[in-house]
Amino acid sequence: MLKLSRILILGSLLVGFLSCVSTRTAPGSKILEQDLKQLTANFHGEVGVYAKNLSTGQEINIQADSLFPTASMVKVPILLALFDRIEGGDLDYDSTLMWLPEVVNYPPGGMLSSFKDSAHISLKKVISLMITYSDNHASLWCQELAGGGIEINKWLDEKGFSQTRMNSRTPDRRDDWEVFGWGQTTPREMAGLVQLIYEDKAVSSKASEEMYRYLTRIFWDDEALAVIPRTVQVASKQGAVNASRSEVVLVNAPAGDYVFCIITNNQKDQSWDDDNEGFVLLRNISQLLWNAWGT
Repeated sequence: MLKLSRILILGSLLVGFLSCVSTRTAPGSKILEQDLKQLTANFHGEVGVYAKNLSTGQEINIQADSLFPTASMVKVPILLALFDRIEGGDLDYDSTLMWLPEVVNYPPGGMLSSFKDSAHISLKKVISLMITYSDNHASLWCQELAGGGIEINKWLDEKGFSQTRMNSRTPDRRDDWEVFGWGQTTPREMAGLVQLIYEDKAVSSKASEEMYRYLTRIFWDDEALAVIPRTVQVASKQGAVNASRSEVVLVNAPAGDYVFCIITNNQKDQSWDDDNEGFVLLRNISQLLWNAWGT
């Protein structure tokens, strides 16, 4: 009886210990959401956050269905619509293209604009420039290759992404362009697009695999990615304009994969220093989510 009592006592202590560990490392959604709200409470501007633990299904929602500018995150829907055309046979993934600056008609800057007129470049490299280096010339070229804004928006609508839209160089979306710029989305939908790729449900399994690989090779890693250990694989896309800073990130974490999207708008701080309020917020939220879900 004495031995059995000791076993029961030790068992109760172990359960209590594991419960405490679980509470510290994987807080409930309400606790985590409260922590996120504290981080965003005094932000000088608007903030939207959506986060989902893909192992447990736990979701965090702070203005996750409100519209925000995409900035360069719009290159994710461009990528999806482009691969849809490749899958359909309208484009050859192994093709070589000729660079003609007048096709893009955009002010010089970035890597592709430094190419000589009529220089040859593979479609794969143009896609890489768009995603890895966020080159705007490459992105505008990919937008045209994907069929333009109308076709990209049609693809989004057909897949159930009713709030994410391409505005720039898209007929009848001038008013939206003046408000949101190149594109518009919600944190939930942008995270959903990356999750669709991760789950091999975007276009096809093969296309999803290729797109996911592109999204894991990101040059711009100073904010949300900076607080995630370098040995952890991350798929992401960043966006930034003066009044808005944003990231969509899917983390292949040891404790289980998770996805999140953070977008700001109408920021008071429009500097481009590392301590910009929006950049700091991206890092802090990413750190909070990593501590809760990553390890």
